[in-house]
Amino acid sequence: MCLFGVYGWNINIIINRNQMKRKEELLHAGLLVLRIGIGISIFFHGLPKITGGPEVWTAIGGSMSNLGINFAPTFWGFMAAFAETVGGILFALGLFFRPATLLLIGTMVVALVMHFSQGDNFMKYGHALDLLIIFVAALLTGPGKYSFDAKYIPKIA
Repeated sequence: MCLFGVYGWNINIIINRNQMKRKEELLHAGLLVLRIGIGISIFFHGLPKITGGPEVWTAIGGSMSNLGINFAPTFWGFMAAFAETVGGILFALGLFFRPATLLLIGTMVVALVMHFSQGDNFMKYGHALDLLIIFVAALLTGPGKYSFDAKYIPKIA
């Protein structure tokens, strides 16, 4: 009886370990799908901005005036376009993930402030809010084990 109890306990540990491994694999697979999907989406959102050139960058960078920053709108617009295009690719790959995610968070904060300052309703600012929530959650969770950071730069992953 005692021997059966010990074996039963060992079997439960094995089953629980297998369930935990499966849950962990699903978690990392979910992070991969989220990273790739959102990263590619934000890349295509930023692509026309970065290829638009200085006129587009200046228009985008003008949003910084809502934060009291009135100098170098072309630079700020370029940085927003850069964050979305290059940051989107880095986000998808999980490469330099947290720095890229911080750039994307900053871009979404500025977008939200712009929408709020214009009195836009939720249908206008909802996309920026959704992305901000995703990027903050991603910053906290990290890129997952199926990322370039985890494979090549594990100390920052």
